[in-house]
Amino acid sequence: MATFFLLIIYLAFISLGLPDSLLGASWPVMHADMDAPLGTAGVLYMIVAAGTIVSSLASGAVLKRFGTGKVAAVSCVMTAGALLGFSQSPSLIWLMLFAIPLGLGGGSVDAGLNNYVAEHYEARHMSWLHCFWGVGATLGPMIMASYIGGTGTWRDGYLAVAGIQFVLVVILFATLPLWDRVARSRESATARQAQEEAVLPEGDADTRPIKPLQVKGVKLALVSFLFYCGVESTAGLWGSSYLVGVKGLSAATAAQWVSMYYMGITIGRLITGFITIKVGNRTLIRCGQATALAGAALLVLPLPAGFSFAGLMIVGLGLAPIYPCMLHETPVRFGKRHAPSIMGYQMAVAYTGSTLMPPLLGFLASHSTIGIFPSYLALSAAAMLLFSERLNVYLKKPNPSKSKSSVPYM
Repeated sequence: MATFFLLIIYLAFISLGLPDSLLGASWPVMHADMDAPLGTAGVLYMIVAAGTIVSSLASGAVLKRFGTGKVAAVSCVMTAGALLGFSQSPSLIWLMLFAIPLGLGGGSVDAGLNNYVAEHYEARHMSWLHCFWGVGATLGPMIMASYIGGTGTWRDGYLAVAGIQFVLVVILFATLPLWDRVARSRESATARQAQEEAVLPEGDADTRPIKPLQVKGVKLALVSFLFYCGVESTAGLWGSSYLVGVKGLSAATAAQWVSMYYMGITIGRLITGFITIKVGNRTLIRCGQATALAGAALLVLPLPAGFSFAGLMIVGLGLAPIYPCMLHETPVRFGKRHAPSIMGYQMAVAYTGSTLMPPLLGFLASHSTIGIFPSYLALSAAAMLLFSERLNVYLKKPNPSKSKSSVPYM
């Protein structure tokens, strides 16, 4: 039952990934159709991310009241309805209105699923969970490219993805009873193991109430999440526009290339799931950040278009292990008792990065050129690496009881 249930969670993350990459892939065509400036994509993205921030901050209370299963199902309904609205929107104002439920549908379920897996499953499952987000994010541009490069339009692409979302809604509602049943089963197993070992997970011995921002290292972790999501969302949103405007590719080809960026994230997370068995989370985070920075640096160089494809793929491969490994480190770094609240904060700040950084590039590009995209990406990747390493130094203590970071709470 636990294995079957994991498949359901994976499907839920496909539903999270599908809408995330659609706007960037379709915008080179959409903005002309809507007679909107190029930088307006940043405004739409900001509205989506703002909704996600609000729902992420409220995720602790929402999940406690309704449970992860119901929140996942209702969130999927909201995103499916919003995508259907996108496909029928007659003007930019309607796109902005439908961007609100699209964002609200993502925050609580994202925080809930991440905390659920971090608490109940091994590190490899966190990587594979986000691998399935990558499956959704990769399929989105592919579906869109098949329409805008053929006889269809970007509206048909949004309509097709909305249909997939509604299928996932049916599956999630049909499996609602499993969520609490599996959670109780795994919590019982955890309690038995803790009783046998007569120990508490590190960070949980102190039962005094504490605010998440008062926990040691949380602020540095939040900044790391901000820059990570800034890099990931900037590459996904503006990569296609950069390839069309600077490298001279067609909109359909650019969308396919951006889908390969998401494919790099997907493949990387699939591989990371196996590597976490032998390698700790922090090592994987460091290697991923260095790889992403190298890919961004390749984009900066004045090379033929083919190198831009390689650069995007390398950025995607580098980003692959960072997010799931940072999430899985949350109970290890800050204690299992505080993890749900801190997870919500991390989701909120991560989406703050998605809210602010892509629109900032859009603003800068509207006053200069989209050619600044590679340099902006490289600087953001460097900042991510800097703050992550600062966090590692800050948390480093001569504590022999702290084992390899990839060891989960079971």
